[in-house]
Amino acid sequence: MKNDVNGVALAVFIFFFLAVTVMGFLAARWRKAENEHSLDEWGLGGRSFGTWITWFLLGGDLYTAYTFVAVPAAIYAAGAAGFFAVPYTILVYPLIFTFLPRLWSVSHKHGYVTTSDFVRGRFGSKGLSLAVAVTGILATMPYIALQLVGIQAVLDVMGVGGGENTNWFIKDLPLLIAFGVLAAYTYSSGLRAPALIAFVKDTLIYVVIAVAIIYIPIKLGGFDEIFGAAEKKYTDAGAGGLIPPAAGQWTYATLAFGSALALFMYPHSITATLSSRSREVIRRNTTILPLYSLMLGLLALLGFMAIAAAVTVDNPQLAIPQLFEDMFPSWFAGVAFAAIGIGALVPAAIMSIAAANLFTRNIYKDFIKPDATAKQETQVSKLVSLLVKVGALVFVLTMDKTVAINFQLLGGIWILQTFPALVGGLFTRWFHRWALLAGWAVGMIYGTIAAYNVSTPAQKHFGGSSAEIPGIGEIGYIGLTAFVLNVVVAVVLTFVLKAAKAPEGIDETKPEDYTADAGDPGVQVELPPATAGTSH
Repeated sequence: MKNDVNGVALAVFIFFFLAVTVMGFLAARWRKAENEHSLDEWGLGGRSFGTWITWFLLGGDLYTAYTFVAVPAAIYAAGAAGFFAVPYTILVYPLIFTFLPRLWSVSHKHGYVTTSDFVRGRFGSKGLSLAVAVTGILATMPYIALQLVGIQAVLDVMGVGGGENTNWFIKDLPLLIAFGVLAAYTYSSGLRAPALIAFVKDTLIYVVIAVAIIYIPIKLGGFDEIFGAAEKKYTDAGAGGLIPPAAGQWTYATLAFGSALALFMYPHSITATLSSRSREVIRRNTTILPLYSLMLGLLALLGFMAIAAAVTVDNPQLAIPQLFEDMFPSWFAGVAFAAIGIGALVPAAIMSIAAANLFTRNIYKDFIKPDATAKQETQVSKLVSLLVKVGALVFVLTMDKTVAINFQLLGGIWILQTFPALVGGLFTRWFHRWALLAGWAVGMIYGTIAAYNVSTPAQKHFGGSSAEIPGIGEIGYIGLTAFVLNVVVAVVLTFVLKAAKAPEGIDETKPEDYTADAGDPGVQVELPPATAGTSH
């Protein structure tokens, strides 16, 4: 950590931070709910957001502070292999165009708040629903922690908190303040807070990237100089230059494809989706969200610029904040740091709300208090959202940052194992509920053990997310291998269980539910106070 504070950058950062804090608390009055004691209102913003709000909200929770810091950091440290994030975000949009509108329709028809609600209703299985809920919560926790890591990286570069010998409380006090503010306005305003703040966050990010992609190359002598410096670094390091060696192609392809399948399995992605007011809003968003992929491609180039600018950091996650500090005037560096900091607050809020909704609907209500009222559900969800953020904060303050990153990679492996139950259930009732549960268990166990056995010089276990693919011998993404095993087990056991006439759960959905829109009869756009937030 630096000992000298960049006062101008810090002042600009504080200005924007205070602005979004005020917005976060005022959001409770924005589109004020008639019945505040319902998960539909607190956890889904009343299911009332239109195309642009949904677009900013989805962009806000998918393109996070971690994205801003980690994607170019991967380019800075490992070369073009770090670009895997760009093709996977391109692959994901045609994929979600096929299933998100169906999920929106059936969820609005039956008042589902979470993916686990849908799985329970579709397959009549609380056990399978619990598996999906627990997986979602486990996968989300390290993701929230990484948003706090992003804020911490910015504070480090600005020199806030003193040197390494500074008392731990003083050093971490800025992060504790940021956490406290985030927790307070999330508790107060629910999903409306990050939805409103997302406008500021995305505007700042677009401005910063537009300026960076023009201004920094001019200062460095153009893109020829930038790519030349990167080529030299990777060649000298024996990494084969800008183009990754052939040995890494399987890893690159499987990681991109597996990540595309997993992205919209995360609870926060679905929470933002279900908050929209109509099926058409979702369809439109899948066509305009690729604009974020364009931004991501430009963002990744900052990794090459950090090399050309001779940025030297012990932790690659600090490379881009340090690049901004070195290249921009202090006032605009503050704007860039604010973009990263706010880019952490928005997704952290959505993620904590999504995890809390899963706990409340699919653990608390299903297994602890089945007769919970809508008001009790909302109160429990608010409290759990605080506990989730506290857990993430403790994780960040007590563990090495590399551990946080690797556990987030493990979360990606885990969340992919919910794909067969969720997406499979949206298109077919053929799978047997027990087969899906067994497939999930096999995928989770294999993925966890395989990731545990990955080591690096710095870490004995959970050192990455790639390992040898059984039967092929190439190095590939563990999550995709686990997913294939998951599907194979689910298919084989479904044949076996159907042949044995094993009992199947009751499907409470109908074919027409999957194409229903907000104006159709029986669609629960806003549940009445007596039943709002309850299970069906």
